[in-house]
Amino acid sequence: MGDTGLARVVLETRDVSKCYYLDGVEVNALRSVDLEIRQGEMVAIMGPSGSGKSTLMHIVGLLDRPSSGEVILEGQDVSSLAPNELASLRNRHIGFVFQAFNLLSRTSALANVELPLVYGGVGGSERSRRAREALERVGLANRLGHFPSQLSGGQQQRVAIARALVNDPSIVLADEPTGNLDSRSGIEVMAVLQELNEQGITVVLVTHDDRVARHAERAVHMFDGRVSEDGPVADRIMAADEMALLPPEGATG
Repeated sequence: MGDTGLARVVLETRDVSKCYYLDGVEVNALRSVDLEIRQGEMVAIMGPSGSGKSTLMHIVGLLDRPSSGEVILEGQDVSSLAPNELASLRNRHIGFVFQAFNLLSRTSALANVELPLVYGGVGGSERSRRAREALERVGLANRLGHFPSQLSGGQQQRVAIARALVNDPSIVLADEPTGNLDSRSGIEVMAVLQELNEQGITVVLVTHDDRVARHAERAVHMFDGRVSEDGPVADRIMAADEMALLPPEGATG
């Protein structure tokens, strides 16, 4: 999205560690992780299985607590808040996009996108207006009444992105957002996320895929529960450039 050097810090971890026990063995999933995410950034958190990237996502997404250290969201230390307070903050400030889409199968695209607003107590007409706008932003204005089974995988993920946007969150966390998609659909979904980032949305991608990470401006590499590298993505690609490399739809060979 350009220079975010002077942008405010949306989310920060300070000396965050996470330890748990598996079959009586102590596992140090995170070790003294310091991380800053600034307004308007698109950041890829990368690493192999067991590196700590998923644990870090759960903690910055307020789905889990650190064993020690602080998590600062919009200037507030949220590390020791009660579960109901964390749930309220999640709903207002964090939008989630998961690999498996997590849509309700018997519910329309519009109603799926309205769900965070239902939890937030937003009235019916306002819910509908905001959900429609979110679906328009991801190119699905003509799919409002469709059920997930009537949508392609890429369209289902775009519904999930619209749901993540509908509360105007401080940050969107996308966990392996193309993991269940074919290459064309994956590129289209990343194009949507990159376009939203260019509009000012803060996006954090959790991925093991270099092709996905190349859409970000910055990559944070995790290894053995620590940040091993944090810097610009040297070969960042723009979505339009990648789309241009695709063969025409239906082409073979």
